[in-house]
Amino acid sequence: MKNLKVTTGILAMAFLTLTVMSCKDAKKEKTNGDSHAEISHNNSDGHHDIDKKEMAMIDNQDTRAEAILKDYFNLKDALVGDDNDKAKKLGGTLVKSLKSFDASKYSESEKSELNDIIEDATEHAEHISESDIKHQREHFKVLSKDVTDMVAITGTGMKLYEQFCPMYDNNKGGAWLSMNEEIRNPYFGDQMLKCGKVQREIN
Repeated sequence: MKNLKVTTGILAMAFLTLTVMSCKDAKKEKTNGDSHAEISHNNSDGHHDIDKKEMAMIDNQDTRAEAILKDYFNLKDALVGDDNDKAKKLGGTLVKSLKSFDASKYSESEKSELNDIIEDATEHAEHISESDIKHQREHFKVLSKDVTDMVAITGTGMKLYEQFCPMYDNNKGGAWLSMNEEIRNPYFGDQMLKCGKVQREIN
């Protein structure tokens, strides 16, 4: 039994080391001059994916929750692209979507929880709409948790990936949602574009 614990500990340490190393390798890759072109290309692909997946939404999904998701993903893409001004604008757009959310069709307990989530998410989106990019990313971390909690109640017609970067926030890590399995890191952008891993699939 003692040997099993030791072996499990070694395996866990090895996995963590590999994750961090892959992030550091990704950082080195981004020192090449083609990084901006790659971001631009991937962002344009992402918008096409949004259009396709929106068309494939399940009819009975909450359309206002889906609108919040769409604005969230556009904001994420702006942070991936290190675009502070665009993220400010999209933060404002997300505030409007959040404020128009109607939880009346849900049960009393769900309604109460959703209202708390939406209130907190709105506050963070408002901060994003008026902050520098470092603070935008700090608020995006909490906003991502709020949106994930919302989806757990409302559901979604889209297949989502919860992704995680272990190096953000002084190695405390930060999670976010994406419609694409490929990692595009909103916390580091061009600095470490591919740092992270898929934690789980939603739907």
